Amino acid sequence: SGVMETSNDQAVVGVQNYLERAAQNLKPIVPIKFCISSRTDTGVHALCNSAHLDIQREPGKPAFQEKQLIHCLNKHLKSEPIRILKAHRVTDGFHARFSALSRTYVYRLLTGCAHPSEIPVFERDLCWAPLGHFSSLNVPAMQEAAQFLLGTHDFSTFRSLNSKTPFQPPVRTLLQADIQPSPGFLSHHYEHRKLEFWEVKFRSRSFLYRQVRRMVGALVAVGQGKLTPQDIKELLEIKDSQAFPSYAMAPPSGLFLKSVEY
Repeated sequence: SGVMETSNDQAVVGVQNYLERAAQNLKPIVPIKFCISSRTDTGVHALCNSAHLDIQREPGKPAFQEKQLIHCLNKHLKSEPIRILKAHRVTDGFHARFSALSRTYVYRLLTGCAHPSEIPVFERDLCWAPLGHFSSLNVPAMQEAAQFLLGTHDFSTFRSLNSKTPFQPPVRTLLQADIQPSPGFLSHHYEHRKLEFWEVKFRSRSFLYRQVRRMVGALVAVGQGKLTPQDIKELLEIKDSQAFPSYAMAPPSGLFLKSVEY
């Protein structure tokens, strides 16, 4: 359902809604609002996200201790796949979103599947398996193409358009872009199937709307032979969102927010 808060008339509920419902059990004197550091779309996962919140208690009541806060929130989140891992007291000037130094995303790919039914049941909706005769990927070509994305660029071609596009500068600095083999969940039990998992990792202070999914999709297209590494360089230089190949958008299910660094 995504991380951000949804309105009362929507059928799906965002992670922020669950967090704020749990926080009301702390009995604050004003409703608690969570400020989430990194927004994720519906279908995208988060191994670790961060947020800040202000808790105002009744006069005379002490501030919550960090362990106490974690325990209380998790108690009211136990029925949801959401857990509070750490809590830290921060200065008044701290902002979960704008104080972040970098964010790391990982996209999980699965090769060796000719049909969706061949995706291991425990990996459903947790990876992307490009299918058909393109089920294998030319990883060295993808790694070569990824190098063109490193550094500071205008990533206009690699962002989807939304209502905030006119207000967001398209220049971003990509600090890391690499592709490495990765183990699957309990993959040693189906080694005979010749399935291979790969992780595409990107790190930057911030990303544009759906930038990671477009970058992954373009790299997969290179791995399939639909694009060349040089095409990635040319797409960057075009600086036009409409020029991005319509077939090259990676689905949300394989994308994970790995960490937010401060």
